[in-house]
Amino acid sequence: MILATNNKGKLEEIRKILTDYEIYSLKDKNINVDVEEDRDSFLGNAMKKAKEIYEVSHEEIIADDSGLCINSLNGFPGVMTHRFLGDDATDRMRNEYLINEVNKHEDRSAQVICCLVYYDGEQEVVGQGILNGFISKECRGSNGFGFDEIFELPSGLTLAELSSDEKNNISARSLAINDLKKKLKSR
Repeated sequence: MILATNNKGKLEEIRKILTDYEIYSLKDKNINVDVEEDRDSFLGNAMKKAKEIYEVSHEEIIADDSGLCINSLNGFPGVMTHRFLGDDATDRMRNEYLINEVNKHEDRSAQVICCLVYYDGEQEVVGQGILNGFISKECRGSNGFGFDEIFELPSGLTLAELSSDEKNNISARSLAINDLKKKLKSR
């Protein structure tokens, strides 16, 4: 299957969880398509990516979209998680901005939501995972990417303070992959 991404962190994470399948990146398959994520939901963006990459490859596709939804910010940044400060912003810049915004509120609760879509040209199978937690008061940890260093679990640790294996057992992406795996096996 082709994973519709060139994000090395995402690719590594999915390969570690979906061990029953051989997963290729877009780069592995020499696919140079940049799908614009312009839908208003994680499912919409994942579905769009899956179908557009399928049209180029004609191979089974897994596409995802995921993001951070902060309750006190009315679900922001949501589908804009990786783009809300522009293409040149770093993870650290986005994370520090979000901490500063959440510091204006008492409620620090948030969710990481991941939607995965499998598409083979005919059938669509959707997996979803939601991980509940909080926005930390500072960036902590070095094992991860994106907002891992500010997403705090009920245990008090951020995702970036967990080992890769620990994170892969509980992440929204892991939950979505396991949901997708069950649905793929039952079809």
